[in-house]
Amino acid sequence: MAIPLLHNIKHIAVIRLSAMGDVAMTVPVLRALAKQHPELKITMVSRPFYKPFFDEIPNLDFLAFDAKGKHKGFFGLLKLFLELKALHIDAFADLHDVLRSKIIRNLFALSAIKTAAVDKGKSEKSALTRTKNKIFKPLTPMAQRHLKVFETLGFTTDLSKPEFPLAKDLSPEVLEITEPKSGFKWIGIAPFAQHDSKVYHVDLMQQTIALLARGRNHKIFLFGGGKSEIEILNNFSKDFENVIVIAGKITFEQELQLISNLDVMLSMDSGNAHIAAIYGIPTITLWGATHPFAGFAPFGQAQENALVSDREHYPKLPTSVYGNKYVEGYEDVMRTILPETIVEKIKTILK
Repeated sequence: MAIPLLHNIKHIAVIRLSAMGDVAMTVPVLRALAKQHPELKITMVSRPFYKPFFDEIPNLDFLAFDAKGKHKGFFGLLKLFLELKALHIDAFADLHDVLRSKIIRNLFALSAIKTAAVDKGKSEKSALTRTKNKIFKPLTPMAQRHLKVFETLGFTTDLSKPEFPLAKDLSPEVLEITEPKSGFKWIGIAPFAQHDSKVYHVDLMQQTIALLARGRNHKIFLFGGGKSEIEILNNFSKDFENVIVIAGKITFEQELQLISNLDVMLSMDSGNAHIAAIYGIPTITLWGATHPFAGFAPFGQAQENALVSDREHYPKLPTSVYGNKYVEGYEDVMRTILPETIVEKIKTILK
Protein backbone atom coordinates (compact mmCIF):
# COMPACT_ATOMS: atom_id res chain seq x y z
CA MET A 1 0.00 0.00 0.00
CA ALA A 2 1.47 3.35 -1.06
CA ILE A 3 2.08 5.87 1.67
CA PRO A 4 0.65 9.32 0.88
CA LEU A 5 3.01 12.28 0.92
CA LEU A 6 2.53 14.18 4.16
CA HIS A 7 2.82 17.77 3.00
CA ASN A 8 2.18 19.06 6.52
CA ILE A 9 5.60 17.84 7.66
CA LYS A 10 7.96 20.78 7.38
CA HIS A 11 10.50 19.99 10.07
CA ILE A 12 11.83 16.54 10.90
CA ALA A 13 14.13 15.51 13.76
CA VAL A 14 16.54 12.63 13.13
CA ILE A 15 18.49 10.75 15.80
CA ARG A 16 21.53 8.50 15.56
CA LEU A 17 23.91 8.72 18.51
CA SER A 18 26.70 6.21 17.81
CA ALA A 19 28.97 4.60 16.68
CA MET A 20 31.09 6.69 14.31
CA GLY A 21 30.61 4.44 11.28
CA ASP A 22 26.89 4.10 11.90
CA VAL A 23 26.50 7.87 12.16
CA ALA A 24 28.53 8.35 8.97
CA MET A 25 26.22 5.93 7.16
CA THR A 26 23.31 8.31 7.67
CA VAL A 27 25.05 11.09 5.74
CA PRO A 28 24.37 9.98 2.12
CA VAL A 29 20.69 9.48 2.93
CA LEU A 30 20.30 12.84 4.66
CA ARG A 31 22.26 14.56 1.90
CA ALA A 32 19.88 13.14 -0.72
CA LEU A 33 16.82 13.84 1.44
CA ALA A 34 17.81 17.49 1.87
CA LYS A 35 18.54 17.98 -1.84
CA GLN A 36 15.41 16.27 -3.13
CA HIS A 37 13.12 17.90 -0.55
CA PRO A 38 14.52 21.44 -0.24
CA GLU A 39 11.36 22.60 1.53
CA LEU A 40 12.10 20.24 4.43
CA LYS A 41 14.05 21.38 7.48
CA ILE A 42 16.11 18.69 9.24
CA THR A 43 17.47 18.70 12.78
CA MET A 44 20.09 16.00 13.34
CA VAL A 45 20.62 14.79 16.90
CA SER A 46 23.95 13.10 17.56
CA ARG A 47 27.10 13.38 19.64
CA PRO A 48 28.99 16.65 19.15
CA PHE A 49 32.11 14.91 17.81
CA TYR A 50 30.16 13.88 14.69
CA LYS A 51 28.92 17.36 13.76
CA PRO A 52 31.48 17.85 10.94
CA PHE A 53 29.84 14.99 9.00
CA PHE A 54 26.76 17.14 8.48
CA ASP A 55 28.20 20.62 8.00
CA GLU A 56 27.71 20.63 4.21
CA ILE A 57 24.12 19.40 4.13
CA PRO A 58 21.68 22.22 3.29
CA ASN A 59 18.61 22.80 5.44
CA LEU A 60 20.14 20.74 8.26
CA ASP A 61 20.81 21.96 11.79
CA PHE A 62 22.79 19.93 14.29
CA LEU A 63 21.71 19.45 17.91
CA ALA A 64 24.50 18.06 20.07
CA PHE A 65 23.52 15.20 22.40
CA ASP A 66 25.13 15.78 25.80
CA ALA A 67 25.30 12.21 27.16
CA LYS A 68 27.19 13.08 30.36
CA GLY A 69 25.50 16.41 31.04
CA LYS A 70 22.07 17.86 30.42
CA HIS A 71 20.78 14.87 28.42
CA LYS A 72 21.88 12.21 30.92
CA GLY A 73 19.25 9.79 32.25
CA PHE A 74 15.50 9.86 31.78
CA PHE A 75 15.07 13.48 32.84
CA GLY A 76 17.86 14.47 30.50
CA LEU A 77 16.03 12.74 27.65
CA LEU A 78 12.86 14.54 28.66
CA LYS A 79 14.81 17.79 28.44
CA LEU A 80 16.01 16.80 24.96
CA PHE A 81 12.44 16.07 23.90
CA LEU A 82 11.32 19.48 25.13
CA GLU A 83 14.21 21.15 23.28
CA LEU A 84 13.15 19.45 20.08
CA LYS A 85 9.47 20.17 20.60
CA ALA A 86 10.27 23.85 21.02
CA LEU A 87 11.71 23.76 17.49
CA HIS A 88 8.23 22.83 16.19
CA ILE A 89 9.17 19.35 15.05
CA ASP A 90 6.53 17.75 12.81
CA ALA A 91 8.02 14.24 12.64
CA PHE A 92 10.68 12.15 14.35
CA ALA A 93 12.95 9.66 12.54
CA ASP A 94 14.69 7.15 14.79
CA LEU A 95 17.71 5.74 12.93
CA HIS A 96 19.10 4.14 16.10
CA ASP A 97 16.25 2.24 17.79
CA VAL A 98 17.88 1.85 21.20
CA LEU A 99 16.44 2.63 24.64
CA ARG A 100 17.38 6.33 24.56
CA SER A 101 15.98 6.96 21.11
CA LYS A 102 12.87 4.89 21.87
CA ILE A 103 12.08 7.08 24.88
CA ILE A 104 12.28 10.23 22.75
CA ARG A 105 10.26 8.54 20.01
CA ASN A 106 7.52 7.50 22.42
CA LEU A 107 7.33 11.00 23.88
CA PHE A 108 6.76 12.37 20.39
CA ALA A 109 4.17 9.70 19.65
CA LEU A 110 2.31 10.59 22.85
CA SER A 111 2.29 14.19 21.61
CA ALA A 112 0.56 13.08 18.38
CA ILE A 113 3.73 13.67 16.34
CA LYS A 114 4.34 11.13 13.57
CA THR A 115 7.34 8.85 14.20
CA ALA A 116 9.17 6.10 12.36
CA ALA A 117 12.04 3.81 13.36
CA VAL A 118 14.64 1.81 11.48
CA ASP A 119 14.14 -1.92 11.11
CA LYS A 120 17.56 -3.38 11.92
CA GLY A 121 16.65 -6.84 10.60
CA LYS A 122 17.90 -8.59 13.73
CA SER A 123 16.42 -12.00 12.90
CA GLU A 124 17.93 -11.95 9.38
CA LYS A 125 21.34 -10.98 10.76
CA SER A 126 21.10 -13.76 13.33
CA ALA A 127 20.40 -16.26 10.53
CA LEU A 128 23.38 -14.92 8.56
CA THR A 129 25.87 -15.22 11.43
CA ARG A 130 24.78 -18.37 13.26
CA THR A 131 27.15 -21.31 12.93
CA LYS A 132 24.43 -23.90 12.19
CA ASN A 133 21.66 -23.69 9.59
CA LYS A 134 23.19 -20.47 8.31
CA ILE A 135 21.23 -18.52 5.68
CA PHE A 136 24.00 -16.95 3.63
CA LYS A 137 22.48 -14.22 1.50
CA PRO A 138 22.87 -10.44 1.17
CA LEU A 139 20.63 -8.44 3.49
CA THR A 140 19.18 -4.97 2.95
CA PRO A 141 21.94 -2.31 3.10
CA MET A 142 21.64 0.18 5.95
CA ALA A 143 21.14 3.07 3.54
CA GLN A 144 18.01 1.38 2.20
CA ARG A 145 16.78 0.74 5.74
CA HIS A 146 17.24 4.45 6.48
CA LEU A 147 15.38 5.40 3.31
CA LYS A 148 12.45 3.27 4.44
CA VAL A 149 12.16 5.32 7.64
CA PHE A 150 11.73 8.54 5.68
CA GLU A 151 9.38 6.85 3.24
CA THR A 152 7.18 5.93 6.20
CA LEU A 153 7.11 9.63 7.06
CA GLY A 154 6.07 10.47 3.50
CA PHE A 155 9.37 11.37 1.85
CA THR A 156 10.48 9.24 -1.07
CA THR A 157 14.20 9.70 -1.77
CA ASP A 158 16.29 8.37 -4.66
CA LEU A 159 19.84 7.21 -3.92
CA SER A 160 20.58 5.77 -7.35
CA LYS A 161 22.67 8.78 -8.45
CA PRO A 162 24.37 10.08 -5.31
CA GLU A 163 26.22 13.37 -5.32
CA PHE A 164 29.37 13.84 -3.27
CA PRO A 165 30.95 17.07 -2.03
CA LEU A 166 34.10 18.40 -3.61
CA ALA A 167 37.40 17.70 -1.92
CA LYS A 168 37.91 20.02 1.03
CA ASP A 169 40.62 22.66 1.12
CA LEU A 170 43.56 21.51 3.22
CA SER A 171 44.45 23.69 6.19
CA PRO A 172 48.06 24.88 6.68
CA GLU A 173 48.43 22.36 9.53
CA VAL A 174 47.51 19.49 7.20
CA LEU A 175 49.68 20.75 4.34
CA GLU A 176 52.63 20.97 6.70
CA ILE A 177 52.36 17.20 7.11
CA THR A 178 51.21 16.13 3.65
CA GLU A 179 52.85 18.79 1.44
CA PRO A 180 50.99 19.59 -1.82
CA LYS A 181 49.79 16.60 -3.81
CA SER A 182 52.03 17.40 -6.82
CA GLY A 183 51.31 14.32 -8.90
CA PHE A 184 51.38 11.84 -6.01
CA LYS A 185 48.63 9.28 -5.54
CA TRP A 186 47.38 9.60 -1.98
CA ILE A 187 46.53 6.31 -0.26
CA GLY A 188 44.85 6.26 3.13
CA ILE A 189 45.16 3.21 5.38
CA ALA A 190 43.07 2.73 8.53
CA PRO A 191 44.32 -0.61 9.92
CA PHE A 192 42.30 -0.74 13.15
CA ALA A 193 38.76 -1.57 14.28
CA GLN A 194 36.93 -1.80 17.57
CA HIS A 195 37.16 -5.59 17.69
CA ASP A 196 40.24 -7.73 16.96
CA SER A 197 38.28 -10.13 14.75
CA LYS A 198 37.94 -7.30 12.20
CA VAL A 199 41.62 -6.29 12.20
CA TYR A 200 44.11 -7.46 9.57
CA HIS A 201 47.14 -9.13 11.15
CA VAL A 202 50.00 -6.74 11.91
CA ASP A 203 52.61 -8.71 9.96
CA LEU A 204 50.38 -8.84 6.87
CA MET A 205 49.58 -5.13 7.09
CA GLN A 206 53.31 -4.42 7.36
CA GLN A 207 53.85 -6.41 4.15
CA THR A 208 51.00 -4.56 2.43
CA ILE A 209 52.42 -1.16 3.35
CA ALA A 210 55.92 -2.20 2.26
CA LEU A 211 54.62 -3.28 -1.16
CA LEU A 212 52.66 -0.05 -1.62
CA ALA A 213 55.58 2.10 -0.49
CA ARG A 214 57.59 0.86 -3.48
CA GLY A 215 55.41 3.01 -5.73
CA ARG A 216 57.44 6.16 -6.41
CA ASN A 217 54.32 8.25 -6.88
CA HIS A 218 52.54 6.80 -3.83
CA LYS A 219 52.15 8.73 -0.62
CA ILE A 220 50.58 6.69 2.16
CA PHE A 221 48.79 8.16 5.18
CA LEU A 222 48.13 6.02 8.26
CA PHE A 223 45.04 6.72 10.39
CA GLY A 224 44.31 5.63 13.94
CA GLY A 225 44.21 6.92 17.49
CA GLY A 226 45.46 6.20 20.98
CA LYS A 227 48.97 5.48 22.25
CA SER A 228 49.12 1.78 21.36
CA GLU A 229 47.79 2.29 17.83
CA ILE A 230 50.21 5.15 17.19
CA GLU A 231 53.12 2.95 18.28
CA ILE A 232 52.08 0.31 15.74
CA LEU A 233 51.66 2.94 13.01
CA ASN A 234 55.12 4.36 13.76
CA ASN A 235 56.58 0.88 13.31
CA PHE A 236 54.75 0.59 9.98
CA SER A 237 56.20 3.87 8.73
CA LYS A 238 59.74 3.94 10.16
CA ASP A 239 61.47 2.50 7.08
CA PHE A 240 59.65 4.54 4.44
CA GLU A 241 59.80 8.25 3.64
CA ASN A 242 56.48 8.11 1.78
CA VAL A 243 54.53 6.51 4.65
CA ILE A 244 53.23 9.17 7.03
CA VAL A 245 51.47 8.69 10.36
CA ILE A 246 48.51 11.05 10.68
CA ALA A 247 47.18 9.75 14.00
CA GLY A 248 47.53 12.21 16.85
CA LYS A 249 48.83 15.05 14.69
CA ILE A 250 45.70 16.81 13.43
CA THR A 251 42.12 17.38 14.53
CA PHE A 252 39.18 15.25 13.43
CA GLU A 253 37.95 17.99 11.08
CA GLN A 254 41.41 18.15 9.52
CA GLU A 255 41.38 14.37 9.09
CA LEU A 256 38.14 14.77 7.15
CA GLN A 257 39.87 17.34 4.93
CA LEU A 258 42.63 14.86 4.18
CA ILE A 259 40.30 11.89 3.63
CA SER A 260 38.26 13.89 1.11
CA ASN A 261 41.47 14.39 -0.93
CA LEU A 262 42.55 10.73 -0.99
CA ASP A 263 42.67 8.70 -4.19
CA VAL A 264 41.83 5.49 -2.35
CA MET A 265 41.21 4.33 1.23
CA LEU A 266 42.08 0.90 2.64
CA SER A 267 40.13 0.16 5.79
CA MET A 268 38.82 -2.58 7.97
CA ASP A 269 35.06 -2.98 8.47
CA SER A 270 35.15 0.19 10.56
CA GLY A 271 34.26 3.85 10.75
CA ASN A 272 37.02 5.12 8.47
CA ALA A 273 35.61 3.10 5.58
CA HIS A 274 32.25 4.83 5.94
CA ILE A 275 33.86 8.24 6.31
CA ALA A 276 35.81 7.83 3.08
CA ALA A 277 32.70 6.56 1.30
CA ILE A 278 30.62 9.63 2.17
CA TYR A 279 33.15 11.71 0.23
CA GLY A 280 32.95 9.36 -2.76
CA ILE A 281 36.49 8.05 -2.22
CA PRO A 282 37.08 4.53 -3.63
CA THR A 283 37.25 2.40 -0.51
CA ILE A 284 38.69 -1.09 -0.17
CA THR A 285 37.54 -2.97 2.91
CA LEU A 286 38.91 -6.13 4.54
CA TRP A 287 36.46 -8.49 6.23
CA GLY A 288 37.25 -11.07 8.91
CA ALA A 289 34.54 -12.30 11.27
CA THR A 290 32.03 -9.94 9.64
CA HIS A 291 30.79 -9.81 6.05
CA PRO A 292 29.34 -7.13 3.72
CA PHE A 293 26.20 -9.27 3.32
CA ALA A 294 25.08 -7.97 6.75
CA GLY A 295 24.38 -4.61 5.10
CA PHE A 296 27.29 -2.58 6.47
CA ALA A 297 29.42 -2.22 3.35
CA PRO A 298 30.51 1.39 2.76
CA PHE A 299 28.02 3.41 0.75
CA GLY A 300 28.27 3.37 -3.03
CA GLN A 301 31.27 1.05 -3.26
CA ALA A 302 31.66 -1.68 -5.86
CA GLN A 303 31.13 -5.16 -4.50
CA GLU A 304 34.61 -6.20 -5.63
CA ASN A 305 36.12 -3.55 -3.33
CA ALA A 306 35.15 -5.72 -0.35
CA LEU A 307 37.87 -8.35 0.16
CA VAL A 308 36.44 -11.15 2.29
CA SER A 309 38.05 -14.05 4.11
CA ASP A 310 37.85 -17.48 2.49
CA ARG A 311 34.55 -19.22 3.31
CA GLU A 312 35.70 -22.49 1.76
CA HIS A 313 38.29 -22.82 4.51
CA TYR A 314 36.08 -21.13 7.11
CA PRO A 315 32.46 -22.05 6.26
CA LYS A 316 31.03 -20.59 9.47
CA LEU A 317 31.82 -17.06 8.28
CA PRO A 318 30.44 -14.59 8.98
CA THR A 319 30.38 -15.36 12.68
CA SER A 320 29.31 -11.92 13.85
CA VAL A 321 27.51 -8.78 12.72
CA TYR A 322 29.75 -6.39 14.67
CA GLY A 323 32.87 -8.51 15.17
CA ASN A 324 32.33 -8.96 18.90
CA LYS A 325 31.79 -12.75 18.83
CA TYR A 326 34.60 -15.28 18.61
CA VAL A 327 34.50 -18.78 17.22
CA GLU A 328 37.32 -21.13 18.19
CA GLY A 329 39.66 -21.87 15.31
CA TYR A 330 38.66 -18.74 13.40
CA GLU A 331 41.36 -16.42 14.76
CA ASP A 332 43.34 -16.43 11.50
CA VAL A 333 40.58 -16.11 8.91
CA MET A 334 42.02 -12.85 7.56
CA ARG A 335 45.26 -14.58 6.65
CA THR A 336 43.36 -15.88 3.63
CA ILE A 337 43.41 -12.29 2.29
CA LEU A 338 46.88 -11.89 0.82
CA PRO A 339 48.81 -8.59 0.84
CA GLU A 340 49.45 -9.02 -2.89
CA THR A 341 45.69 -9.20 -3.50
CA ILE A 342 45.15 -5.95 -1.60
CA VAL A 343 47.96 -4.14 -3.39
CA GLU A 344 46.75 -5.27 -6.81
CA LYS A 345 43.25 -4.02 -6.00
CA ILE A 346 44.62 -0.63 -4.94
CA LYS A 347 46.76 -0.35 -8.06
CA THR A 348 43.76 -1.20 -10.24
CA ILE A 349 41.77 1.63 -8.66
CA LEU A 350 44.65 4.08 -8.97
CA LYS A 351 44.93 3.36 -12.70
